[in-house]
Amino acid sequence: MAFALPFGSLFLTSEVGVTPFQLGFFLLASPIASVVASTVMGKLSDGRVQRRFMLVAGGVAGAVGYSLFAVSRDYWFLLGTSVLFIAITSSLLPQLFAYGREVSQGPSMVVSVLRTLLSVAWVAGPPVAALLVSKIGWFGLFASTAVLQLGVAVIAWFLPVPAEAPKQETVEEEAPAGPSRGRTSVVSVAFTFLQGSVALAVSGLPLFITTDLEGTAGDAGLVMGLCAALEIPMMLWFGSLANRKSLHMMVVVGAAISLGYHSLMLVTDAVWQVMAAQLLHATVISLIMGVGINYFQSLDPERPGHTTTMFSNTQIVGSMIAGPLLGVAQGIGFRSVYAFTLGMCVVGLVLLLVAGRMKK
Repeated sequence: MAFALPFGSLFLTSEVGVTPFQLGFFLLASPIASVVASTVMGKLSDGRVQRRFMLVAGGVAGAVGYSLFAVSRDYWFLLGTSVLFIAITSSLLPQLFAYGREVSQGPSMVVSVLRTLLSVAWVAGPPVAALLVSKIGWFGLFASTAVLQLGVAVIAWFLPVPAEAPKQETVEEEAPAGPSRGRTSVVSVAFTFLQGSVALAVSGLPLFITTDLEGTAGDAGLVMGLCAALEIPMMLWFGSLANRKSLHMMVVVGAAISLGYHSLMLVTDAVWQVMAAQLLHATVISLIMGVGINYFQSLDPERPGHTTTMFSNTQIVGSMIAGPLLGVAQGIGFRSVYAFTLGMCVVGLVLLLVAGRMKK
């Protein structure tokens, strides 16, 4: 994913030659299809279908989809490929985290380590992908991505069925009550705003540094790399706390810290200040996007596929909200990005506090 996703827009504009409307439609239709496909596969995986078969299906779909991206330059064919094959591939991450939950039978380091490896992939993936594009072109990038996706399918085929699965069914039957749909809905909306704020802040950061702070693209890359590097140990540390601390309280703390980060970004006037603030942002990402997975899974332990997919969908929808706001910021100044993100975090924090009271 870290190979192909960052370069999707550039591929469509430079290689396929799409119009602005076609690009916007593609970037809207693809995530909507991903939400639908992930939701369907999440429900299937919590039923009679083994979760490793869902992972195999996602890997095969990715191999087919990116192979077609490697050879086709027809807009409508690529759009159909995206809303079918690539959308199915989007279920891989929530299904993988659900498998980790199933293996560990509760909040544990397993899910946190998986989330940490995702951060590592996004540190290393885009630079390697950029090198592939420069050396062997778009065919090389998407062909390599297809091979990686096929590797996922092969590995998933040999994953064992979790040994604790029968015991989990007994525990489920003895559970006194199911999850509150109202509370789960409130938490989902809260995370949509919180993850949307992260997406908007990250998308706007290079533009803010190069325009408002008069920095360079290298400065922006250094800042983003620093944040990603800080996330790695934090993900592991917070993951180790997941069994001992309240997951709800941890994500509330993350939302509260986000208010501090975005407030600081509104008043920064130098690149070094932005770099220092990344310690706060890495903490926010680790708590919201790391511990948040465990938190969603704890809302309905009987259906880890469904709840993990809900978490993943809040990230997708949040990113869809962030896109138009970044367009508005382009017209009024990129510092306004952090006014938008601050407002989104306030809403997210308030909703989490409401959800905490609904638990009682």
